[in-house]
Amino acid sequence: MSNMMGIINLDGANSMLKELCERRPVASLPVAGRYRVIDFAVSSMVNSGIDNVGVLLSAKARSVFDHLRSGKDWDLARHRGGLSYLPSDSYDGKPVTGNLSGLYHNLDYVQHTKAEYVLFAQADSLYNIDFRQMLLFHQNTGADITMLYSKAPQDIPGDTAVMKINENGRVTDIAKQMTTLRGANDFLGIYLMSKDTFNKVVTNGYERGGTDLLLDGIIRHMDEYSIFGCEHKGYVARINSTMAYYNANRSFLKPEIWNEVFMEHGAIHTKTKDAAPVQYKETAKVTNSLIANGCVIRGEVENSILFRNVTVAEGVKIKDCIVMEHCVIEDNAMLRDVICDKNVTVSKDQWLKGAENYPLIVAKGTVI
Repeated sequence: MSNMMGIINLDGANSMLKELCERRPVASLPVAGRYRVIDFAVSSMVNSGIDNVGVLLSAKARSVFDHLRSGKDWDLARHRGGLSYLPSDSYDGKPVTGNLSGLYHNLDYVQHTKAEYVLFAQADSLYNIDFRQMLLFHQNTGADITMLYSKAPQDIPGDTAVMKINENGRVTDIAKQMTTLRGANDFLGIYLMSKDTFNKVVTNGYERGGTDLLLDGIIRHMDEYSIFGCEHKGYVARINSTMAYYNANRSFLKPEIWNEVFMEHGAIHTKTKDAAPVQYKETAKVTNSLIANGCVIRGEVENSILFRNVTVAEGVKIKDCIVMEHCVIEDNAMLRDVICDKNVTVSKDQWLKGAENYPLIVAKGTVI
């Protein structure tokens, strides 16, 4: 049992995710054949001994309810603690913007827990992190607030925050920007602080008219807190654009990344769905791909991720694609650099081609 509680925020930036987030938050995006983005935050918390997790809801939360349900698959269906849903409804008749309003009106949930620390995380990143190491860092530095970051391996487009950190690990500046340059300290949207500090940050930010925890609760009050940056040196992928989503999925085709995320630091749990094993027919040819249960493969699949219950007919060629659940690819169709959302049908002899740096997106339920 940990002395931390977790809060996961669904309200992430999705303006660069086009059709993929038209009806769902980033947290619900399918990844790696069978998972959702939120699985990585929830699993990391549970694997770190956190048994009290609150999910701060957004306007498009139905898919999150359907996925998490009671939290049973993450061992969070408990009489005490466990998984809780925190509404972020309007309390004054005005539209809810940002995350401060929802946090402010759920502070009683935080105060009633026995945990000493609050771990707050955006549900927009893929990782497997032991947050106990972050807690140890927080305690050893005597920080009021610890913010988790990683060194950007390349330029990363999309809404983000970059931190300047001195030689002692203290955060001296935080800037929100649209592109993170290679080597910059890329903030991962994860904070750790005591319950009292969390209450102060949220209350001061909201009661002074603020809407965003980072901007109005922390950046505008940096001189009031001792803020330290804790570096995460392992794998992480932030899903803040279509290309980020596409590249993150394809990165799991590399065995070293798959092993680090799914094998070395505790399991990534997800909603259980019973399905038959993959059926590879005589004409099937599969190279360097992830194929989930329930799929029937008669064609060729290369460097691609196929989710559950996808049917690939004879003569089909799929390369560098992401094909979500219950898609049907009919005879002699060709897909290259394509993201097919759920329940898409590609009719026989149709050819779909995107670009390596700009994949074609086929919206949910489309018949081509």
